[in-house]
Amino acid sequence: MKTRNYLLLLLLFATHSLSAQVSPNGRIKVEKFNDHITVSYKQNGKWQEIYTAEFEGINGGDTRNIKEDYTMLAGKRLHCTNKGKESVYSLQSGGALRIRVFNDGVAFQKVGRESMNDKAEIPVPITIPYYNSWMMNWTDGAEGFYPKNRQLKESDRLSFPALFEFPNNVFALLTEADIHHDNAASSFYSLDGKKKFNIVTDQNGQFAQQSSWKVMIIGSLADVVESTLVTDVSSPSKLTDTSWIEPGVVSWVYWAYNHGSNDLNIIKKYVDMAATLHLPYVLIDAEWDEMKDGKTVVDAVNYAKEKGVKPMIWYNSSVGWINGAPGPKFRLNKPEDREKEFAWCEQIGVAGVKIDFFSGENNMNMAYCIDLMECAAKHHLLVNFHGATVPRGWQRTYPNLLSTEGVYGAEWYNNVGSFTDKAACHNATLPFTRNIIGPMDYTPCAFSDSQHPHITTHAHELALTVLYESGLQHLADRPESFLSQPQAVQDFLSKLPAVWGETRLVSGYPGESVVIARRSGKTWYVAGINGREQECEFDLSRLPAIVGKKRKADCFLDANEDRAWQLLPHTALPVSVHCRARGGFVLVVK
Repeated sequence: MKTRNYLLLLLLFATHSLSAQVSPNGRIKVEKFNDHITVSYKQNGKWQEIYTAEFEGINGGDTRNIKEDYTMLAGKRLHCTNKGKESVYSLQSGGALRIRVFNDGVAFQKVGRESMNDKAEIPVPITIPYYNSWMMNWTDGAEGFYPKNRQLKESDRLSFPALFEFPNNVFALLTEADIHHDNAASSFYSLDGKKKFNIVTDQNGQFAQQSSWKVMIIGSLADVVESTLVTDVSSPSKLTDTSWIEPGVVSWVYWAYNHGSNDLNIIKKYVDMAATLHLPYVLIDAEWDEMKDGKTVVDAVNYAKEKGVKPMIWYNSSVGWINGAPGPKFRLNKPEDREKEFAWCEQIGVAGVKIDFFSGENNMNMAYCIDLMECAAKHHLLVNFHGATVPRGWQRTYPNLLSTEGVYGAEWYNNVGSFTDKAACHNATLPFTRNIIGPMDYTPCAFSDSQHPHITTHAHELALTVLYESGLQHLADRPESFLSQPQAVQDFLSKLPAVWGETRLVSGYPGESVVIARRSGKTWYVAGINGREQECEFDLSRLPAIVGKKRKADCFLDANEDRAWQLLPHTALPVSVHCRARGGFVLVVK
């Protein structure tokens, strides 16, 4: 009798837990229980649940090994590698479910049509047993704060990415990757105001042959920050010639002069600053089609080229904010108009385009963005999307896309007074949330004030240029402010990389502080900021293991209230750094 009961229990267990897949490093496990997929992480020898996703009618489970090994032109790491395993299950609703478990996370994707009655992908319920979270309310431009433990209400719509904390210093970042021409992007909704969510794809304009990858990066904070999982699961680029794609630093008019790009004299100031500081690019922003005094954008482009600076120009996407918005408008929407405009840009010597004011994440917006990137690449134009959703791996598929806004950045000093008090905490949250998933055009570094003041220190502002990864790093401040800084600061900006060979998280916690080390060639840039309203001490004892022992560093530190800077050239690598409230530091370790 006991033997029969034991056999029945074994049969019951086999029915409910048909398969389990473990990552190559043995830290992440995916198990299937009937119509549930449960993901767990192993810490201190024990498994803890990260999330459970529900699917209707899962069968099968063929498995294969996968390996990603590729090179990026920009990003947190040039050479990216990852190992994993993929299982494929059939779905009762039709098609299949692909699940990949990597050393740093899990991704799942639906393949094949699920429903002929609805062009939107069937929602995926997901339960996440976190105890701390950093989530942003959804907006069509992904511009908002990531408060710790946001008070949720049932049906709240939330934006990718979202960060969750679990016991034993385990973290997970939920996001999405690999949007194709027939896809819409996704967001997620609170089902119960607590820990149950629905991942919902925006309405498609056509039937998608496969969904995007829904991605959960899992591990320590360092594992999450340093991960390239978003690009690992994204489609490789088909470009055969990328020699014209050159990341770099950009001088940017708009922060100080909202309407400055219709005035050639103001544009010249930013071109001259770029030439003085050896910045490769200048951005001519909105309203260049209404330039004053009989001048045209061609005059501005020619002036920049004469000074050895590559010009980029702005366009309104003309699908989002149109009435009352700046121009030029309606030049890119039709394929024939877009082709004519980008051919003209290439002809007059424009290096890239910034395209603004999209209207969300539906299939129309996603397909339009892909059309823009493909046409721009045909005419050797770099791309920067603004007023747009967050990156989802396109930086691998379309390497001419070097930056995307999708962030509540320094531009908001122009718009609201509340940014002043929240910026430091927000700045110390972004490296753990938005910037993990791709390039972020925050437009960092301002020593003077825009319409609303900033209360972060000079060293805090300088540190943002290293903390925030962007293939086009737009410097926000006005020329006279940058050119009045000590020569060491100007030299730092002149040599600032926009390409990083390697990225390491040294220390930090979302909203409180962060220290990141990035390598360019043989030089390490180490930047830290204090997001708190009280002074703090950064322990840098881990640095020698990262950058090498007995190295020398140029130090850009907080000074006291009477002085903006404490500059220590070519000094011994410090073991700790003191930061003022909302302060920061940068070390250039040569």
